Amino acid sequence: MTKGGMESVELFTAEGKGRGLKAQKEFLAGDVIFAEPAYAAVVFDSLTHVICHTCFKRQERLHRCGQCKFAHYCDRTCQRAAWLNHKNECSAIKRHGKAPTENIRLAARILWKMEREGSGLSEGCLVPIEELQNHVDSFGEEEKKELRVDVESFLEFWPPQCQQFGMQLISHIFGVISCNGFTLSDQRGLQAVGVGIFPNLCQANHDCWPNCTVVFNNGKIELRALNKISPGDELTVSYVDFLSLSEERRKQLKKQYYFDCTCEHCKKQLKDDLMLAVKAGESKPSADTVKEVIQLSKDTLEKINKARMEGHYHEVVKLCRDCLQKQEPVLGDTNIYLLRILSIASEVLSYLQMFEEAADYAKRMVDGYLKIYHPNNAQLGMAVMRAGVTHWHAGLIEVGHGLICKAYAILLITHGPSHPITKDLEVMRVQTEMELRMFQQNEFMYYKMREAALKNQKIQVMPEPSNETAPSLFHKKE
Repeated sequence: MTKGGMESVELFTAEGKGRGLKAQKEFLAGDVIFAEPAYAAVVFDSLTHVICHTCFKRQERLHRCGQCKFAHYCDRTCQRAAWLNHKNECSAIKRHGKAPTENIRLAARILWKMEREGSGLSEGCLVPIEELQNHVDSFGEEEKKELRVDVESFLEFWPPQCQQFGMQLISHIFGVISCNGFTLSDQRGLQAVGVGIFPNLCQANHDCWPNCTVVFNNGKIELRALNKISPGDELTVSYVDFLSLSEERRKQLKKQYYFDCTCEHCKKQLKDDLMLAVKAGESKPSADTVKEVIQLSKDTLEKINKARMEGHYHEVVKLCRDCLQKQEPVLGDTNIYLLRILSIASEVLSYLQMFEEAADYAKRMVDGYLKIYHPNNAQLGMAVMRAGVTHWHAGLIEVGHGLICKAYAILLITHGPSHPITKDLEVMRVQTEMELRMFQQNEFMYYKMREAALKNQKIQVMPEPSNETAPSLFHKKE
């Protein structure tokens, strides 16, 4: 069986971590180490009518499958490309009377592919589906109960004329989906829209400060180098966002992925001091004061989440302003509780078109992020991009252009030049560069022309704030 584009990596046994991937050659920051199509993938239940079931792009108008009335596609090209994977699903949905949940649909697609191709190593895969980690033995009682429900629902959906698989294999597939499902994002990379199984990506171990990142681009996932990688180096990715204390990251990893993180950043608690920073100087706050403000911050974040869920954005702004007033004399500029409030405030104020205040909060947020995140972190790049756009809306062209250029440099590495969001950012970079030259030549005329342009066109409204964070690497059913 050929490696199918996997010649640059090698499977090996990583001490204390099981299987892992290591580089077979040197890579530089931004290099694509490999690109992998999904073994199987499905759109989330809540988005089946607005996301193409083939390319996972969000479209205003989708064509519906005339047989099952469930699957939706961009056009005939996407529909034809989907038929091999949708054929059995289509007839099963018609027989069942309705489409089952995303987990059932994904398990069914995996088993239909195994029925077509047989068990064992598939083309381009380093490890057979049967040998992927499932962690079923580590499941708690609630997870075991959910597994039994999924298996029962699957058996009701699975057509009797198809190959019948044993309960052990079916349970294994659901275990693989639970701990190795990869989140698929829309074409802009801003919203999680589906889940897929990528057997080669599953072999990359976690590190809180990884040397690789993963992005979904043009129907495939790309494993991209974040810095120079030498032959023989292990290839690592981060399963969780770095912007949490090491203890919190370790708890999350243990709960969701069933392992104890032993990376250098967790063992040495690197960056924790920055994330818990307090105001320095002669009037350094007392430990009790710090404790009170952090508890206030946690309580406020809960209230903010509730207000955002209900769409009460002016209430969110008030909560943020009140909390910041209490935080600023006590917490340091890199304290994660301060940064979380700044992030929410800048996003919601931008949506409400209160751009000047939003820009101030966004700049402070980015300044903090730059001291904490890896310089080529995708989450950092997206945050810097949003801050740059906010500054442009506020008419702060010098800072806005600088932030957009910085974001572009990061996303060239994390997403690559062909990703839609990088292409959009390049257009913005060119536009703000032209505006900056105009501003530097004649500041008065620049503002006059800007004012006239905004009067003659509908102002671009920022997207409505979402409670969702940026799509995480692995999909975990909560």
